[in-house]
Amino acid sequence: MTALQPARQDPDGDGPPGTADRTVRRIPFPVVDEITRHCLTDDEPETVHIEIHLPGRPDPGRLRAAFREALCRHPRILMRQAPHRWWRRRYEWELTGVPDVDPVVIPPPGPDALERARERALADLPPLDASPPVRLEIIEREPEGGSAGGTVLLVTINHTALDGPACLRVLATAAQLYGGADNSPAPPPVRAAAGTAADGAPQDVPPLGGHRLARPVRIAADHGQHRPSDHGSRGRSDRKVGSDSPGSSGNPGSSGKQGSCDRRGNGMLITELPVPARPPRTGGVAAFTVNDQLLVATCLMVARWNHVHGRPSAPVVVTMPVDDRPRGADMPIGNGTRLVSVGFGPEERRDAALLTADPPDPAAVARLLRRTAARTRSLKAAPGSQLGLGAVLLTAPALPVGVRGVLTRALRTAAAPLASTTLLSNIGRIPYPLDFGDAGRPTAVWFSAPARMPRGLTVTTVSVGGRVQLALRWSHALLDDAAGARLGTLFARSLAATSWSPGADESHPEGGAP
Repeated sequence: MTALQPARQDPDGDGPPGTADRTVRRIPFPVVDEITRHCLTDDEPETVHIEIHLPGRPDPGRLRAAFREALCRHPRILMRQAPHRWWRRRYEWELTGVPDVDPVVIPPPGPDALERARERALADLPPLDASPPVRLEIIEREPEGGSAGGTVLLVTINHTALDGPACLRVLATAAQLYGGADNSPAPPPVRAAAGTAADGAPQDVPPLGGHRLARPVRIAADHGQHRPSDHGSRGRSDRKVGSDSPGSSGNPGSSGKQGSCDRRGNGMLITELPVPARPPRTGGVAAFTVNDQLLVATCLMVARWNHVHGRPSAPVVVTMPVDDRPRGADMPIGNGTRLVSVGFGPEERRDAALLTADPPDPAAVARLLRRTAARTRSLKAAPGSQLGLGAVLLTAPALPVGVRGVLTRALRTAAAPLASTTLLSNIGRIPYPLDFGDAGRPTAVWFSAPARMPRGLTVTTVSVGGRVQLALRWSHALLDDAAGARLGTLFARSLAATSWSPGADESHPEGGAP
């Protein structure tokens, strides 16, 4: 029996033979896990949320057993933090072999069941002292407004332990165990080599257009003081979630605790947008990718938002996770992405008036897209550690872990002004079919990443069925929920502005405003 052989009958949920008899073993925290662990706060839980919408209704017992068995087949997810003292040299994970607790929850059905689950995903962190540090909620949706109902699988992850793509790999295994269909990953897309000129674009961009030494701009805070004019969103299914507490208000379509004095936790908006058009490939090479368009849309959103709020609109720096892991059954589970910084600076300042116009100038946007494409090709091709050399040195076991924690928090506070403006995590196309048999394949998938200060804002996107599934998540210390909703509308308009049209990049010569 192979590791991913389908379990067409009810899975036992105990993993391969001998799983339950495994001896608990310990492994040191990797760099990312330790840095995250040092900086945990109660006000802004470090959660990742995954939301999978299925057209049908799976059998709860079979799905519970399939998910448990999938956890056992990826034993790196079955971990808890070992007891520790401040003078120890390392935090350690204990790999338990089988779950300590049942991670599957079936909340009572109801019209607001999904909204309540979203609020829990933002505020209720799965504990680190029980294996696994994830929670799967199975939510039945009643038919409404012509929709057929269905089921939502909502996963909450403690980000200290693992990231979204790793958990998605486990969900793909659970889908295969439940439904019996092949859920092998699709081949990765073929990308242009670093430095390749596409569509005749001149190579006038530095090899690494990353984080410059200039202090990045911060997104202007808004708690009701500013009310820029609203514009109609081009997406559908907008949902705003207030997350000050697991029981906070925030029905679908509402904005939670708008203008609340309590500025803890995260708020979230999810919506679906059309994929912007791109120019035809030249010689099999794309001029730019959807990821480049998302980066430019993020830059335009920040610049326009700050312009309306009377704040500096440049330089914008966007942190972008890059995931080089294989997607097969042997995918390493944990926090496996590395972070790179995409800088938007001097060149964009020359076009500042054109880029912050309403709508942005198409030729200026086309120039920005070409520069961004060259930057991201170089950044993705360049080797590097997950958080840089500084994080590696900071987590070296030369000092007790308690002392390293104090140093880490102090350095994080001191370096806050140099933190990037925001984070864009583009998952791209889901590599797995996620075929749950009688429950069907996903009709929509959303991810959201934690939005802690000093950035206070994350943009997470997934491509499903030719649409962009957008999750915008913000810290309530930065924005109230009404401001977050307006920012989401602005992102939708900014993404639409990146849509290609013939001749847009020829309206003005390269290099600046006319």
